Amino acid sequence: MELINEHLLSLMVFLPLIGAMLIVLLPKSSEQSFKWIACITTLLPLILAYKIFVLFNRDVAGLSINQGFQFVEKFSWIPAFNIEYFLGIDGLSILMLLLTALLCPLCILASWNINKGLKGYFSLFLLLETGMMGVFCSLDFFLFYVFWEVMLLPMYFLIGVWGGPRREYAAIKFFLYTLVGSVLMLLVMLYFYFMTEPHTFDITRLIAEHKNFLGFGHILWFALYIGFAIKIPVFPFHTWLPDAHVEAPTAISVILAGVLLKMGAYGILRISYPILPEATLYFSTFLAIMGVINIVYGALCAMAQKDLKKLVAYSSISHMGYVLLGMASFTEEGINGAVLQMFNHGTITAMLFILVGVVYDRAHHREIDGFGGLASRVPVYTGITAFAFFAGLGLPGLSSFVSEVLVLLGAFQKFTLYTIIAGTGIILGAAYFLWTIQRVFLGKLDAKYAELPDINIREILSLAPLVVIVVVLGVYPQPVLDLMKASLGYLNSVVGG
Repeated sequence: MELINEHLLSLMVFLPLIGAMLIVLLPKSSEQSFKWIACITTLLPLILAYKIFVLFNRDVAGLSINQGFQFVEKFSWIPAFNIEYFLGIDGLSILMLLLTALLCPLCILASWNINKGLKGYFSLFLLLETGMMGVFCSLDFFLFYVFWEVMLLPMYFLIGVWGGPRREYAAIKFFLYTLVGSVLMLLVMLYFYFMTEPHTFDITRLIAEHKNFLGFGHILWFALYIGFAIKIPVFPFHTWLPDAHVEAPTAISVILAGVLLKMGAYGILRISYPILPEATLYFSTFLAIMGVINIVYGALCAMAQKDLKKLVAYSSISHMGYVLLGMASFTEEGINGAVLQMFNHGTITAMLFILVGVVYDRAHHREIDGFGGLASRVPVYTGITAFAFFAGLGLPGLSSFVSEVLVLLGAFQKFTLYTIIAGTGIILGAAYFLWTIQRVFLGKLDAKYAELPDINIREILSLAPLVVIVVVLGVYPQPVLDLMKASLGYLNSVVGG
């Protein structure tokens, strides 16, 4: 047990990889066992995540091994170049780790109907989980970059092989956009390495020696920003996202919106903020403006969509704008609201994409105007979808209301005009969600859907944990705020003074 406690993060990162290797080694005739192996090896990190949640010290703050980071594992990996296997988490990364651990087993449930290339699909999905977990745990920039790149390959194939009609185009576009950002990140990482003495990729040391990077601080910050902004995605780097979502299988859309988009914001907070605090402060107004553009532009694009999945994709672009706005405010409310919004958006958008997948499996299309009157035929599905839409538009009593209000409270203190403009995004969000409910579920039922089956038990099981979390955090968000408050308060003080 003590050995498990000492290596909790390594187990969370590499258990899915062990599952992937096991699937690859098994003969193709064992197809049904692939699903169960994937299910078990994604449930185990979720159990470990609960253990971390219980053991995590909420009062510790800082950006060093001795003060701030917990569950640290550190040993020399490539000593010739001072590269270390260095894992640890704080109040920022624990939320993202919990979110990833929660969504992955739900995605396996949502993938139960996959019947093509099961060995490839489930092994690649488990490799993807290893990459995502690794990014949120890494405290060595080189290791962070390795896990960041590990995610790229399985995601490319999961979209390109198991996606929709235009899957090759969407996969290549996703790959190229992400690769451009990765190259910029690599160049900045090398600059950091050679500007420290002795050379290091240790993020905690890079933070301590941030004065060494002042000469090119603004250029370095902007290069990192492009790399991370592509992942969020921030306008005008957003065009890959709707294409990827529309073509991706349901579970991969859930991971894309639920976890991968958060990695961009996480990278800015983990790397750019503490290592380049002066440049971060300089670009704070720019970040706020980009956040407002994302909120309004994403919402307007969502209103214009005819495809249900594209609507949810553009709503994600809009909601990630609140994250940017909160991060840019350097207030306690703003930064706490931003990270809480990352978690809340992950759970709500996961619900939305699973629900879109449910109706697509039955009707074989996603055209909003091609439905109508479904409420009379599939009442349970209608009720759950209406709940998810209300959560998405920020209804009081549901989780996103809390995070969006915190963001607006924090941003209003620094960017009053921008916050007022951002507030229109709430109205636009209500417009496109309510309009979609009206067109899809209300009115007269189309005769061709007279035999449409309602949502089944497996699909309800994949949604139930998310529904519970959205309600609980909407009523009582304090447990999550307690997790991150100390760490984010310290990070905020490092940058904003």
